[in-house]
Amino acid sequence: MPTHDPPRPIISGLRCRCPRCGEGKLFAGFLTLARECDQCGLDLGFADPADGPAFFVMSGVGIVVIGLFAWAEVAWRPPIWVHLLTTFPALIVGCLVSLRPVKAWLVASQYFHKAEEARFSSLGGHGEGGFGLRGRAPD
Repeated sequence: MPTHDPPRPIISGLRCRCPRCGEGKLFAGFLTLARECDQCGLDLGFADPADGPAFFVMSGVGIVVIGLFAWAEVAWRPPIWVHLLTTFPALIVGCLVSLRPVKAWLVASQYFHKAEEARFSSLGGHGEGGFGLRGRAPD
């Protein structure tokens, strides 16, 4: 297997490409991750961004769009139908456009930084680490 110098996570994320080679497609559907890279064969089973992309996108797009909504309301005081025709589509389009690259960026960051589920090496090792059975450090 050839070795790869992985691209920066932000680059492969914005391009929605494989985090290892930067060339293969990351998605099999709109938001469904591919099983493996079609170029370098990277198994993408490690990727689990969970709800992170949705949270970041909704928060970021929401802050920007609602900020513009509030500014327009104070500056021009348009009728409510103008807000309905502009604000909701801006929220929906903004979220749909940015969700895929943000998800790809988080997957690439997981690969680049070798993120994995936390493991506690002292699990079951009570009394280790300088603490006695009484729950405090020895005198």
